[in-house]
Amino acid sequence: MLETSVRLLRLLALLQSRPSWAGADLAGRLGVTTRTVRNDVERLRLLGYRVHSTTGTAGGYRMGAGAALPPLVLDDEEAIAVAVSLHGAAGGTVTGIEETSLRALAKLQQLLPARLRRRTEAVGAATVSPAGRGPTVSADTLLAVAATIRDHEQLRFDYLGHDGTTSVRAVEPHRLVYTGRRWYLLAWDPSRDDWRTFRADRITPRTPNGPRFTPREPPGGDAAAHVVRGAGSTAYEYRAVVRLHAPAASLADRLPPAAGLLREDGEHACVLETGSADLHDLASFIGGLGVPFTVVEGRELRAHLRVLAARYAEAAG
Repeated sequence: MLETSVRLLRLLALLQSRPSWAGADLAGRLGVTTRTVRNDVERLRLLGYRVHSTTGTAGGYRMGAGAALPPLVLDDEEAIAVAVSLHGAAGGTVTGIEETSLRALAKLQQLLPARLRRRTEAVGAATVSPAGRGPTVSADTLLAVAATIRDHEQLRFDYLGHDGTTSVRAVEPHRLVYTGRRWYLLAWDPSRDDWRTFRADRITPRTPNGPRFTPREPPGGDAAAHVVRGAGSTAYEYRAVVRLHAPAASLADRLPPAAGLLREDGEHACVLETGSADLHDLASFIGGLGVPFTVVEGRELRAHLRVLAARYAEAAG
């Protein structure tokens, strides 16, 4: 009986590890006959697992979604990945899941072997989340928006603008984009006949959803790049395009997504589209990268740099 229980757990782990399995492959992995595999599959079904089977040369087994979540069988690497992700979710930018994440993490920690528990606890003890990292968005909002993206349904919502006024919008949602500080929705706005980017924390979905639509190709074919360009430059009062005289690879890790859009410009240079609400902060940020640079676009930034250059030259005597 113990051997059968162990084999059932191994079979369950295999079925959860990839979309489908041939019966012969499962039998080979478990060291049993295909008839034993069929019998074990029936035992799993009696326990409430939905295991679908097909016959023929291309037949096999696959796990289906059941009415209740069955226990998961995770290998060491998967368990650590889930624990680390739950640590991040407990202190992230999505409201309403912090306590749930902590409860799930506590349950997982109790089940982990001692060697894995020490590794995941070390991650938690060594990691802190910076305060004021950005506005948070509710999990219900993200789920509602994601569902309309998945089903290609028009999203209707109340939107809180920068000036504090609320408007009712109806758009064709394309993608949710997380920049490391904020969540954004990229969508086609039929009333403006153009693409628009909305901050997810300012969205309040309405029901029911609008009609279905045919998805469009995002601007430039890259939704994330389009949103980052808008969040890092066009959303600010002072915008600039700066050529940095250093390879993009040497700067990519030092620039957060919210800093703007970075693209290569030859082997030894790159271009940064960025912006800020304050010229001095913008100049300090670019100068703090520690590489020579040229302002390609940005009249206000050029003027401010001339003032700073004169000030520093006078300070140096």
